[in-house]
This record gives sequence, structure tokens and C-alpha cells, in this order.
Amino acid sequence: MAKDAQYLRSSESIPDGLDFVRVSFDAGTVVVRGLDRERGREVGLVWDDRIDHFRAPAAQYRQIVGGLMRAGSNVLDEARAFDELDVTHRTSFAPHPHQSDAMKAWVEGGKRGVVVLPTGSGKSYLAEMIIEHIGRDTLVIAPTLDLVDQWVRRLSDAFGIAVGALGGGRHDPDRLTVSTYDSAAIHMERLGDRFGLVVFDEVHHLPGDLYRQAAEHVIAPFRLGLTATLERDDGRHALIAELAGPTVFRLGIKSLAGDVLADYDIETVDVEMNEADRDAYEVARGQYRGFVERYGIRVGSRGGWQRFLAATSRSEEGRAALAAYYRQKRLALAHSQKIDALAELLTTHWGDRTIVFANDNATVYEISERFLCPTITHQTPLSERSEILERFSDGTYRVVVTSRVLNEGVDVPAANVAIVLSGTGSVREHVQRLGRILRQGEGKRAKLYELVTADSVEGHQSERRREHDAYR
Repeated sequence: MAKDAQYLRSSESIPDGLDFVRVSFDAGTVVVRGLDRERGREVGLVWDDRIDHFRAPAAQYRQIVGGLMRAGSNVLDEARAFDELDVTHRTSFAPHPHQSDAMKAWVEGGKRGVVVLPTGSGKSYLAEMIIEHIGRDTLVIAPTLDLVDQWVRRLSDAFGIAVGALGGGRHDPDRLTVSTYDSAAIHMERLGDRFGLVVFDEVHHLPGDLYRQAAEHVIAPFRLGLTATLERDDGRHALIAELAGPTVFRLGIKSLAGDVLADYDIETVDVEMNEADRDAYEVARGQYRGFVERYGIRVGSRGGWQRFLAATSRSEEGRAALAAYYRQKRLALAHSQKIDALAELLTTHWGDRTIVFANDNATVYEISERFLCPTITHQTPLSERSEILERFSDGTYRVVVTSRVLNEGVDVPAANVAIVLSGTGSVREHVQRLGRILRQGEGKRAKLYELVTADSVEGHQSERRREHDAYR
């Protein structure tokens, strides 16, 4: 950085005789004034003919200010509305070694980057450590309202200050604020100058076309991404390094099991269909496969599902093929023999706290009616969801059935058994479901059962899931 380059906040007086380049925030972007075109291009800026000044995404704020000063320009920073946040954590316990190592790696990485740690290993506490260390107005972004509420409670308890919230009908931003990704994407065009640190919880959501705006429209020079499962099936996790920073620290489940996490076992249970279900499955699958083969569609390829849907919409034959696809899938995932196997496992684990995962709400409700246990789906109101989880935690309920709502983030430390009746082929989903039962507890050994229909599409998906280190 040039020795004679000066940096001033907009509240400071400008010395006489010095020229300053002005950097301001405008609708999720940074505008640079007072710099000729040639010099601006030298530091990587792009000219905006509409305003006759340089403009860039707000996320480039740190790069722009640093680049200007290294090039010898005096900078008047009118963009930064965030300030120092003097907070002290109210707990006294020391961090685990992996948390200290993760924080050190993040700091040495330029205070920008992603930490990949298993569910239950203390990612939230790591974020609190970093919030205290950085000491700047902070925004935490999470994918669901459940997680927003969880973060608000955690941060309020940790620091003893008011915590603002965006999302679910709330709009009360504060110096420490928690938001859904949806609300952050919507409101950062106006609020993106107010935060110096942004924490992206479950950062694998960030590359979505809408959600990435939450990162692009905020000037925060310090960025932390947190996840247990970084990789995405669509490959877009490569964009996370640009939006939140590179991966600076990573540990898997195996590294922490038996210490920070509970020991665990995984058992795959092959369940054969009965004759009637098998015949119905073969008929439906044959109808679906015959259609895609006639039209040369590879459903598993990129864009294949969209081509299949487009083709099925053009004829009665196509609509019948689509119905057959869903019929064969439902039979593979939740046929009658699977439900009977589930009954046996629930009896075996009568005294345990068990989460049953299914792929769809119809199956969830079917299980709930048969076994008289509460359900949590995306249709469950937040207040009811909280009550169910509280009663599950205190032992009033021994079993909870869910589809995908509990896959990530929600804290259910009492659970020690998970039964995956059905799911997608996603490795992430199954690692997340395993993570729900790995919270440490005295003498705890967790158990995950995966009920798989052999010789079906589900069998191939199960083999793919077991490629993950956690399943070996």
C-alpha cells in the first residue's frame, strides 16, 4: 500500500489540498467517483455510462478500497455504514481444538472463507467466536425460519444484546441481525452497507440464482461460510469461493466421532417387496422406461428431467408415463414391507428417541396415522414445530416423523436413532440426516438405519450414498 495514500470515513474532515476518490454504496453496488477511466481500469473497475462513474457489485468493496490505496489514491469511504461492535461472549468454556484451529485458519486466510464441519461439532459457537474477534456489525444468514429463530436465541444468550431479525414477517434490522436467505437477497440493496461481517449458515445454499444476491449486495469485507456438506450435485459449489471465500478448514464426521460427536453405527436393511407390490412396480417402471427410451431421454443427465417433463405434457401417453414414474418411485421408497420393517425397528428401539425420515409428506402422514406419532413437515406451523421438538426432547414423544424439514440445522440433541425409510439420491441429504443424531451425550452411541428396496432404483441410490466417508 502506498505510504502517502490516506483513508478517511465520510464523518471525518478532508484535509486541504488533497484529492480523494469517493467510494459510496448504491442499491447493492459500490460507486467510485473522482477517478479517471484509464486509472480505474488499471485497478479492475468497470465504467457505468449511465452515471459517468465506475460501478461494481457491493461484494467487491474490500478489493476496491484496498486496490485504490495500493495504487496511491486517497480514499473517502462513504460506503461503509457499519461500525465497531463491542461484544463479549458470556460463557467461560474453552473452545475445542478443532474450533480454535478453524478460527486460526479463517483468520490466516484473510478473514474470509468457508469452514466445513459436521453437524453437532460446534459451528455456531465458532461463528460466535469470530463475531467477538472481528467486532463489527454482523449479519447472519440462514436458510429457514427455524434456523433464524435458533440463531436469534443463541446470539442473544451469547452476547446479551438485542438481535434483529429479517424474515417471516419480521423486519427489525439491528447491529447484530439474523436473516433468511430470501429476505437478505431482497433487502441487501438497501441494507448492504450496514454490516462488516456476514456469516452464511448452510453456505451450500448460497449459489442459487436468488440467494447469491445476499452475498453480492453486501459490502461486508469479512465473510464466513459454514456447512457440513459443501458439495452440490449441480457443481455450483464452485461459486461459493467467489461469494464467501475459499474453503479454509475441513473436518469430517469420522475425525470427531467418539470425541466431540457421539459414536455411531450405520446399518443398511434390505427389504424385499411382496409379490403384489413387486408386480405393480415392474409394470409402472416398464411403462416409464419404455417412454423415455422411445424418445431418447436420459432423465439422469443434465437437463434430462426437464426434457422428460416437457415430453410428458404433449400426449396422453406422456401423462401416463409421468404417473407411472411417480408410482414406481413411491413403491420403491415406501412399499408395505418397508412399513412392516419400520414397525419392527420402532419396537426394538422402544426406549430410544427416534427420528423417522421419509421422502414425501404423503408417506409421513401415513406413518403418523399408523403409529400415532407427531409429524413435522414444511406445512407444520413454527409454534407447533417448536412444541413437538420440546416434547421430543423431554421424552413426552419418543418418535417424530419428518420429510426434509429436519435435514439440516435444527437442533435435536436428544435423538439417538434415525430410521431413513426413504429419501433422495443425494449424499448431502443422508449425511445431514446422520448428523441429526450425533450430538454428544453421556454414554451415547447413535444408530442410523437405512431401509433399502433391493433390486430397484433405490438400491443404486443407496450404493452412491455410501461412497461418503461417513458411511465407511
